[in-house]
This record gives sequence, C-alpha cells and structure tokens, in this order.
Amino acid sequence: MRLIKAGIVAAIIMLFVIIHFIDPTFLPHIWGLLARGDIEETASFIASFGYWAILFSFLLTLFVNALGFPPAIIFSTANTLIFGIFWGIVLSVAAETVGVTFSFILLRFFFRETAQKIINKNKTLANIDKYSGKRGFAVMLIARMVPYFPSIMLNAIGALSAMRLSDYVIASLIGKFPSTGIEAIIGHDTITKQEDPTRLIVVVVLAILLIAGAWYYEKQAAKKHVDC
Repeated sequence: MRLIKAGIVAAIIMLFVIIHFIDPTFLPHIWGLLARGDIEETASFIASFGYWAILFSFLLTLFVNALGFPPAIIFSTANTLIFGIFWGIVLSVAAETVGVTFSFILLRFFFRETAQKIINKNKTLANIDKYSGKRGFAVMLIARMVPYFPSIMLNAIGALSAMRLSDYVIASLIGKFPSTGIEAIIGHDTITKQEDPTRLIVVVVLAILLIAGAWYYEKQAAKKHVDC
C-alpha cells in the first residue's frame, strides 16, 4: 500500500515536471493568477486559449476544486463571462464535481485508515461516522448548497468519514448547482453591472426545492431504518 501511495505522489510530481519542461512559464503564471484572484484577468487568460478554452477552463476549475484554493467563485464567474451564464454554470458545476471527487478519492486513499483509528477510539466520533455512512447523501447535499462554503472542508469531511462515494458524488453534483449558480450570477452581475433579480430568484427557488427534497429523503430513510 505504501508503494502505491508513493507511486501516486511520484506521478503527480512528474506531471508538474513535464508541464514545466514543455513551458517553463506556464506554472508560475498559473500560480500568480490563482494568488491574485482577479476574475477579469482569469477570464481573459482562459479566453486566450480560443477553441481550447472550454477544455482548459474545465481542467483549471477541476484542479482548483481538488486543491481547495483559491475560491471557486473566481472560475465560475469567469466561465459565465466567457461562455454565458447558463453554459458557464453548467461547465463550472461539472468541473467542480469532478474536482471534488478527485479530492475525495485521494484524501480517502491516503488518510481514511489513519482517521478510522482515531474515530474508533472516540464514541462520539464513531457515532458521527456511522451516521455519515447512512445519511451522508442528505448531509452533503445540504452542505454543498451553501454558497461560499470552503469546498476543501467538505471534501475532507466526506473522505475521512464513512460516506459512500456514490452519495458524495451525486450530492455534490446536485448541491453545487444552486450554490455555484448564486456565486456565479452575483459575480457576473457585479462585474458587468447588469443585475437581473429573476435569475437569482430562480436559483434560490431551486435551492429551496432541493433542500425540501433532501429533508423528505432524510425523513423517509430514517423511518425506513426504524421500521427495519
């Protein structure tokens, strides 16, 4: 197992080394872009890739969400400026979901075993861990709907708990639509100075419906568990 973990780390490092040899200026420019967090500069940089802009934006958004830095709103807003509000949000949600899934898989592979040892020594943590395995979908769904919530925290909570990967992925995909939509629309309208409350109302209504659905699902699941 240690050999596999070392191999994964080596592969990630090798990827960055290869990118550096292909274009020594690329990684420093990306890191500078991430550190500055300038949305309009980010949008201009992504758009400069022309026909490849969609793929590059997808990969960049994926990487940022897997890393957990900087805030995803920078890229979701940039995507709406380049590709339009609807497709910008769709692209962002898809890339963010893949990114947090990668983060989940890596964090679980490297740290779940250690976390499990700590959890087993504490009854409260053990109960929370057990609950996350049974009700993880509803918990993650509601948490993902909260705008501006640090994604890396949810990635870690999901990965280090007993939550099923399928529950995590589906809940993240659905939950990210309202939160990403709200963040992207606010960012887009702030930059373009073209406010349209209707868009936000639609996203908020969708979020309320999804929360209600998650609550109903949670109640039904709890009832089924009691009956069993």
